[in-house]
Amino acid sequence: MSVSPVRKQETIGKFAQHQGDTGSPEVQVALLSERISHLTEHLKNNHKDHHSRRGLLKMVGQRRALLDYLKRKNLDRYKKLIDTLGLRR
Repeated sequence: MSVSPVRKQETIGKFAQHQGDTGSPEVQVALLSERISHLTEHLKNNHKDHHSRRGLLKMVGQRRALLDYLKRKNLDRYKKLIDTLGLRR
């Protein structure tokens, strides 16, 4: 239930700050958002899958922590990222 390698590379390419960048907060948040949306669709069809729901909640918490970090460090990058991904806040 992960994102396909092709889709993952497209996401990394779109949000990378420089060539070979896979660890910046923007890339990490974008990849987590892809996984969260994929898992959300899975849970719409499998509402009794509580183990996956727990994983979803952990990913949402991790994404929130990365967004809080980015907001503290660079507010302009934070605002640009949430606008690009269409996240609330």
